[in-house]
Amino acid sequence: MIKILKKELIIYTALLTLLILLMHPDMLTDPVTRLGAMQEVGNYIHPLLYTFFVYLILYFFRFVFSFIMKFFDKKDKN
Repeated sequence: MIKILKKELIIYTALLTLLILLMHPDMLTDPVTRLGAMQEVGNYIHPLLYTFFVYLILYFFRFVFSFIMKFFDKKDKN
């Protein structure tokens, strides 16, 4: 169970980092300005929420893909 949680946490963190860099490319050049703007507005939670919704969509596709692959695996074993 811990292994699964670690795997999902790594996926979530990688997705969070990817989305941050895609939506705010200035984080690579001037992160202090971006974080200062976020602090002024007070929107600390929105990156986590956006990432959670994208993660849910990704998790759904992973589930569907693994469900479909189970049918092909059973055909090979018979």
